[in-house]
Amino acid sequence: QVQLVESGGGLVQAGGSLRLSCAASGSIFSINAMGWYRQAPGKQRELVAVINSGGSTNYADSVKGRFTISRDNAKNTVYLQMNSLKPEDTAVYYCNARVGPLVNEDIYWGQGTQVTVSS
Repeated sequence: QVQLVESGGGLVQAGGSLRLSCAASGSIFSINAMGWYRQAPGKQRELVAVINSGGSTNYADSVKGRFTISRDNAKNTVYLQMNSLKPEDTAVYYCNARVGPLVNEDIYWGQGTQVTVSS
């Protein structure tokens, strides 16, 4: 079992910045990758960024060059630095962890944190 606790959401004006944090606890030794997803009202949840255990990252095209995902292994925490925020970035942001054998991973989600970008 892995528990994920997000923090750092809030209200910001367009062009501003926020940093989200996701602290993992539990069976963290078996985490293969962690990522951030978001879900805007009336839309499907979508991948924002992911970082695997080797440090490789992947981003949605819509956030490339503006968002940066990173991890602090000593703190078992993943961060999402969001710069140049746009109103269309408004969504609930969820932390995600993929755990266990690659052929049969378990997926864990945090509770979500609201990000609102005003124009």
